[in-house]
Amino acid sequence: MQAYAEAYLSDVVENQGKLFDMVAQDYPDKDTKDFISVYMLSKTRKCIDEGKAYVNTMDAKELLKYFTSTENYALKTGKAIEGFAPNWIGEFYAYYQWYYDIPSAKIIKKIPVDFLMKAYLGLRDLELDLAVKKVGKV
Repeated sequence: MQAYAEAYLSDVVENQGKLFDMVAQDYPDKDTKDFISVYMLSKTRKCIDEGKAYVNTMDAKELLKYFTSTENYALKTGKAIEGFAPNWIGEFYAYYQWYYDIPSAKIIKKIPVDFLMKAYLGLRDLELDLAVKKVGKV
């Protein structure tokens, strides 16, 4: 059984990919890995896991604003993840969470950002659902 209605899936996947990419592109002097990790552990992401329509329908800019204010989060100084990886990582985590119906907070601990950055080159050309299945249930 999936985490929430499939009707939200494409928006959640797309918006999370755009969110991670936007943070990496717009804030090149900020730590994208920290942002992703904190976001995946957050109450904001838990609301998405639970299918709360208000949060599930936010676009990337709205999500960033909602997340930073709700969680009282400030981007940390560091290095941004370059290229297309942040978008793909965001989409991967969102689809993985929906497909296996596992809390995002558990996924980020079992499949850390560093692992996905290394796996990116081998998985990026696969369809998202196939990449998720290849990594498998944690």
